[in-house]
Amino acid sequence: MAASKRKCGTESNPRNKSIVLNRRARHEYHFEELFEAGIVLTGTEVKSLRSGRVSIVDAYAVVEKAEVWLKNLNISPWEMGNRFNHDPLRPRKLLLHRYEIRRLIGKTREKGLTLIPTRMYFLNGKVKVELALARGKKLYDKREAEAERTAKREMERAMRVSLKERD
Repeated sequence: MAASKRKCGTESNPRNKSIVLNRRARHEYHFEELFEAGIVLTGTEVKSLRSGRVSIVDAYAVVEKAEVWLKNLNISPWEMGNRFNHDPLRPRKLLLHRYEIRRLIGKTREKGLTLIPTRMYFLNGKVKVELALARGKKLYDKREAEAERTAKREMERAMRVSLKERD
């Protein structure tokens, strides 16, 4: 029998797993466009990521001198590290194609657009960051989205109850 082939992006492959999600970002921003970027890390940072000790809630990306930097990304120091351990909040360089960086330079100069990380994951053993070009939501947008979610949840609950009554 032939061995089953898996797609390289599947979660079942241990080399391709999600590290952290920025759930708050979906609540606070409208996403315009998504980008996948590599990230420059040290060895102790990768070991901390493998153990899941990272927070991207307050992180954001900026374009400086045709380079993209991720700031306020908190990767906790590796517990087995020595004096050569990394600084938890240091700026980290993101790796994007030149045409993507040029596009980001133009887009981030627009009023109200910002770059935020939405998730970090391993892809074939390499750490990737999913960046979103996003526009902040107003308070009424947040309330409207919450009302839609509540209405959808109530409708699904009513459908389940009506289906159970038929049986």
